[in-house]
Amino acid sequence: MKVLIVGSGGREHVITMKVAQSSKVDKIYCAPGNAGIGEIAELVPIKAMEFEKLADFAEEKKIDLTVVGMDDPLVGGIVDVFKARGLRVFGPEKKAAILEGSKAFSKDLMKKYHIPTAAYETFTDKEAAIEYLKTKASFPIVLKASGLALGKGVLICKDLPEALDGAEEIMGVRKFGDAGSQMVIEEFMTGHEVSVLTFCDGRTYREMSSSQDYKRAGDNDTGLNTGGMGNISPSPFYTKEVREYCEKNIFQPTVDAMRAEGREFKGVIFFGLMLTKDGPKVLEYNCRFGDPEAQVILPRMENDIIDVFEACIDGTLDQVELKFREEATVCVMVASGGYPVEYEKGKEISGLENFKGKQGIWCFHSGTAVRDGKIVTNGGRVLGITANGKDLQEARDRAYEAVSWVSFEKEFYRHDIAQREIMGV
Repeated sequence: MKVLIVGSGGREHVITMKVAQSSKVDKIYCAPGNAGIGEIAELVPIKAMEFEKLADFAEEKKIDLTVVGMDDPLVGGIVDVFKARGLRVFGPEKKAAILEGSKAFSKDLMKKYHIPTAAYETFTDKEAAIEYLKTKASFPIVLKASGLALGKGVLICKDLPEALDGAEEIMGVRKFGDAGSQMVIEEFMTGHEVSVLTFCDGRTYREMSSSQDYKRAGDNDTGLNTGGMGNISPSPFYTKEVREYCEKNIFQPTVDAMRAEGREFKGVIFFGLMLTKDGPKVLEYNCRFGDPEAQVILPRMENDIIDVFEACIDGTLDQVELKFREEATVCVMVASGGYPVEYEKGKEISGLENFKGKQGIWCFHSGTAVRDGKIVTNGGRVLGITANGKDLQEARDRAYEAVSWVSFEKEFYRHDIAQREIMGV
C-alpha cells in the first residue's frame, strides 16, 4: 500500500511510525511533515488545509489510504473532498467533526442525549454573556471559545473581574480568532482529568489506553495553558469502575447520539473526562488523536494500525480486538523558551543521534524543520521525549534521562510529569 499522512506534529510522527510498522505498507508520504517524519516518510510540500492539492496528489500517486491527523482539516471537511473523488480516507466527515469543531454543538448534544457534562450556557452576543456573568454566574467559572483554538481557548476565571476580562479576550478582541464568535460559559468541575481515545466505525467503538495530559506551561500546573507539556499512560485514576460507568453512560451513548443525528462518526473520538465526586463527566470531545496523547498510547498498541483504520472505514470494527502492551509510558515535551506566547524558531537541535537504536525510548518531533542540512526548531512544542517502563516510575526515569540527551538554545520543559500520579495525589 501507499499511505499519505496529513499533518506536521508529534501526533503525525507517531502515526507515521505505526504505519511504517505495517507489513501492508511499502510507501509513506506525509504532507507537510517535519524533520523527524522525514526520516521515515517522503515529505510533500502541501499544507494541511490545501484540500484540493492534497487530493490531486493522492490521485496522481495512486494513494491507497490517507490518514488525517490534524483537527483543522477534519473540521474543515477534507474527508468530504477526498470521498467525493473516490479516495479512501481515515477520519470523520465534516458533519461529524463538528463534535470538536463546535463546543456549543457538543454541549447541546450531551444535554439532548443525557450524557453527563458540566452545566453550561452558550452565547453569541458579548453583552448578553457579560450580563450573565454579572447576575447569574458562580465562581470559579470556565469560559470556552466554541471553535478550534489549538487547545488554548479555555479560560478558568476565579472571580467576576477575571471573567469579564476573559469574555473580552474571547468575544471582544477575538484572541482566538473566529473560534470566539460563540462562547460557552460552563460550571467549574474539580477532580482528576483523564483522556480516553477510541476508534469508531459509526456504530461500534474500541477503546485505547487511558492517558493524562499536563496542559500548563510550568511545574505544579502554573503558567499559561498550552497544547500539552507532557502526558502519561495509563492513568492510575481510570479504574475498572470508572471505565464501566463511561462505557455505559458516555462512550456508546455518544456514538449512538451522533448516528441518531445523521452524523455517523468514523475515526477517532477523544473523550476528555473529569472524574468528579458525582461521577465521570465529559469536559470535551476531540475528533482525532490527541497530541501528546498519541505519543504515549500508540507506541504500546500491538495491532497493525492499518487493519484498525480500514475496519473503521468499512464498518467492521466489531471484528477487531485492540491489544496494548502492559506497560506505562511517559512523554515530556521540550518546548521553545517563551511558549505559548512568543518564541524564536530556527534554533539548532543537538543530540538527536542518541535515540538511534534505542528500545522503548522515542523522540517524536512536534515542531522541527531542516535548514541548511541541520535540524532546527520550528514551533513552540519542539520534541516529545517518550519512554516505556514496567510502571510509571520506570517510564518517568527513562524519559527524563532521555531529555538530557538533546538540547537547543532557550529550551524548557516541565520537571514534574507523572510525579503526582506516582505519589497518588
